[in-house]
Amino acid sequence: MNRADYADALRALPADGVASYLVAHSGLPGPRANLTLLDAAGDVLSRDLALDLCGEVEEYLACCGTVALGRLLLEGDQSQVARLTALAADERWRVREAAAIAAQRIGDRDPVLLRDLVAQWTADPNPLVVRAGVAAICEPRLLAVPETAAAAIDACQVATDHLARTPSEHRRSPAVRTLRQGLGYCWSVAIVGDPDAGLPAFAALDVTDPDLAWVVRENRKKKRLAGLVDALPG
Repeated sequence: MNRADYADALRALPADGVASYLVAHSGLPGPRANLTLLDAAGDVLSRDLALDLCGEVEEYLACCGTVALGRLLLEGDQSQVARLTALAADERWRVREAAAIAAQRIGDRDPVLLRDLVAQWTADPNPLVVRAGVAAICEPRLLAVPETAAAAIDACQVATDHLARTPSEHRRSPAVRTLRQGLGYCWSVAIVGDPDAGLPAFAALDVTDPDLAWVVRENRKKKRLAGLVDALPG
């Protein structure tokens, strides 16, 4: 089924039948969740149901509610920023990804709102929220907007500074390692979106810091950077 078909199916269900339908068609347990259904849920879930699902223990239901928060924000419900920020730091990685997807859906329709949200997230003290910020904005389809491409470079820089400021005794925590992993690919996406600003910023990263050196090495491996980093030192 495509996204429109799933959306129609969800609209046809009574409210108390939606959760069981989502779970039955989630693709979980399995290697990959049903992202098409996830998008459809984000399109059509009612506000009340979306908020209820955000608090579900069942992971896929929580993801569906989280993605729908992006639409609620686009509809003007700014009270959901705090909720989405909390979900960006959820202990479940799929829920954190859903928070980034929600932000990307915002960016599809309101790039300014996305940039404001990402600036807030990358300034957050929680490394998981910082990671959600860079993951949200470092999405190729969003970087066709020049201001968003520039903001992606800024987000990567702020997130990298966060990593660099983290004391060494905290660097191996799961949250900080998750941030480092995100930076291991986000820089390359951002550079392709704005090479003129991205390449100098990337070249200036302090590779005497072992974690920043790892970030640089990982991004240099990405095929999307082929030809762009050849002129950089190292």
